[in-house]
Amino acid sequence: MSDDDLAGVKVVVLTTFELDEYVVEAIRAGASGFIGKGIEPHDLLEAIRVVAAGDALLSPRATQAMLMHVAAGLDESAPGVVDPLLDVLTSREREVMALAAHGLTNDEIAQRLHLSPLTAKTHANRAMMKLNVRDRAQLVVLAYQTGLVRPGDDLE
Repeated sequence: MSDDDLAGVKVVVLTTFELDEYVVEAIRAGASGFIGKGIEPHDLLEAIRVVAAGDALLSPRATQAMLMHVAAGLDESAPGVVDPLLDVLTSREREVMALAAHGLTNDEIAQRLHLSPLTAKTHANRAMMKLNVRDRAQLVVLAYQTGLVRPGDDLE
């Protein structure tokens, strides 16, 4: 965001339309959450809490739309090649970034890697800082754009 007064503002888009172009534009504009208006009230409150805590949240349909958009822009001729942009990350930061791109929460990443949830969150935050992305949604998009994760990849 260009206005310093708005730097800490978190945005959750509540919409009828979960089309890929809307999701992509909302994320580019700074939204940290994108959900359909059919969400239950208690789930909406939880979504607001998640975004207010600094995490990102996309509905399953919005996530699918985002992945399709990202996948359309991938260079399939170079599978397994990871963008040198990620060279600034430690191997653990890359691992956490990839698991986040697969949709795992900090708690799930921590359990999988035998870390504390705070340590998992720290690795994710350091990756975001080093890659100059503002939230987890952008980190996930970058994981796909750089080839760290590809659509259809399974968790090991």
